[in-house]
Amino acid sequence: MTETREHEIIRSFVDLSNELVDDYDVVEMLSQLTSHCASLLDISSAGLLLADGRGVLHLMASSSERTHHLELFQIQRDEGPCLDCYREQQPIRVADLEAEQARWPQFCEAARVVGFKSVHALPMRLKGNVLGTLGLFGEQTGSLEDGDLALAQALVHVASVAIVNERAANDRETINAQLQHALTSRIAVEQAKGVLAHAADLDMSSAFTVLRRYARDHGRKLSEVAAAVAGRELAHEALIQHARSVALLP
Repeated sequence: MTETREHEIIRSFVDLSNELVDDYDVVEMLSQLTSHCASLLDISSAGLLLADGRGVLHLMASSSERTHHLELFQIQRDEGPCLDCYREQQPIRVADLEAEQARWPQFCEAARVVGFKSVHALPMRLKGNVLGTLGLFGEQTGSLEDGDLALAQALVHVASVAIVNERAANDRETINAQLQHALTSRIAVEQAKGVLAHAADLDMSSAFTVLRRYARDHGRKLSEVAAAVAGRELAHEALIQHARSVALLP
């Protein structure tokens, strides 16, 4: 392991641990998780699906719009390695998606179209409770090294503990309530992204960057700012003006 990569790994865990010191924002934390996976591992992008109380998976975070759409495609078609990973509660390694056409015909074609050739899916769980799954998408064929998979699983463990704390780990009602809160927060983020994208003629990825930067610079939770924008309690012009003031937008 090079010194630079070792420092990047340390920084990733420091960033995640800092999120948990105070009243952390689960949406921001999971977004950081997917971004760290994409930068640290031999992959192109990462996405995280979280289950609600009925066991239905929802997209919670992604490091790119390609992954965002592909993860949603899996959910809508009820087909793909991330869904199977959640159902089987086991990691799934797919070194070459072309070899799995018979297993996931619609997913494999959708992945090919957006440029992904391999995928690794890891379960997100805590004390026997499966919370969701992390998808790691590559533009090249081949399996991830065991060290990369172990690192990804460690990051997922941190996120799992963040969503469901130790005392609540055996309380299904509490788990469901916390998961539902996380999912509701994500809906607000998607709505706010849509408002900003429409108002400033941005793509969804840029709209999310504007939203996150405003929340960070004002010391507010990402989900709190998103809910205020979606509910018209915070004018979208304020976020756009702030983005321009820090040179995020022209």
